[in-house]
Amino acid sequence: MLTLFHFDQGILQQTPVEGALDALPEQTVWIDIVRPTQDDEQAMARLLSVEIPTHEEMQEIEASSRLYEDGGALVMTMPVLTRAMTDEPEAAAVTFILAGSRLITVRYVDPLPFSMFVRRLARQSALVSTGEVAMVGLLEQIADRLADVLESATADLEAISRDIFRKDEVKGGNDLKEMLQRVGRAGDLATKAKDSLLGLNRMMLFLGSQSGIHKAVKQRMKTLMRDANSIAEHATFLSTKVAFLLDATLGMINIEQNNVIKVLTVASIAFLPPTLIGSLYGMNFEIMPELHWRYGYLMAVGLMFLSAVLPLAYFRRKKWL
Repeated sequence: MLTLFHFDQGILQQTPVEGALDALPEQTVWIDIVRPTQDDEQAMARLLSVEIPTHEEMQEIEASSRLYEDGGALVMTMPVLTRAMTDEPEAAAVTFILAGSRLITVRYVDPLPFSMFVRRLARQSALVSTGEVAMVGLLEQIADRLADVLESATADLEAISRDIFRKDEVKGGNDLKEMLQRVGRAGDLATKAKDSLLGLNRMMLFLGSQSGIHKAVKQRMKTLMRDANSIAEHATFLSTKVAFLLDATLGMINIEQNNVIKVLTVASIAFLPPTLIGSLYGMNFEIMPELHWRYGYLMAVGLMFLSAVLPLAYFRRKKWL
């Protein structure tokens, strides 16, 4: 799907295009392409002399494949965090192409920052006065979204920390399993956020080295880079906290397993003497005086009971139970 953002008599228009695109409106500043078709690729090559990278090319991680110049157009690809509030967050590749005064975005996902930026355009059309301004505005929206996601992940980790180290709550296997899953999800989210921030920093450095970028845009890029660096530091802190809570959760699981093994060990030791007494009187020797006693059975049962109770009382006194 292809969407054009262009000005008509000073008013920003958003025009979805279905099918082949024959011509661009004169004041088109942003072309947003979602899951480009062969017609979209041919239209960009014919109208703007721009070759759109394929989905496979967008997945490549080499810097030379993500940041390059093609016939005067700047082609930049970075991972953008999407589906952050689901159980399967994803860092999907999005390509930004600066072709003259126009911005072209190519994506196969629908990250929340894009829809948020489009909603803002209804109130502030100046956000897309040029392609460069539109691109910086989108990158700022992506950085803001990353900050919000990391803040939410931090709050979730704080709640996990309180649950793990709460003294008045006995945690069972299902609780610890759930905590482990929550910690793992936060760690996965932090990793993908750092990947997106790394791509953002690389884009800023690449753009900063270009001589044709407007001075005001470069100033906004510097501010954005500082914000991205501070968010990256928070993501690093979050990764450290995830590692700590992961170790703590695994430690709790080990303690629970040790308690189970301790109970089983104590039970086996406590019932070993009764088993020995029962085995002793189960032998088939002919001369066993106790077998002919009137109260021999009661004596054997009493001995087995005492031999089981006394070790348990001793273990409880030593606070092993």
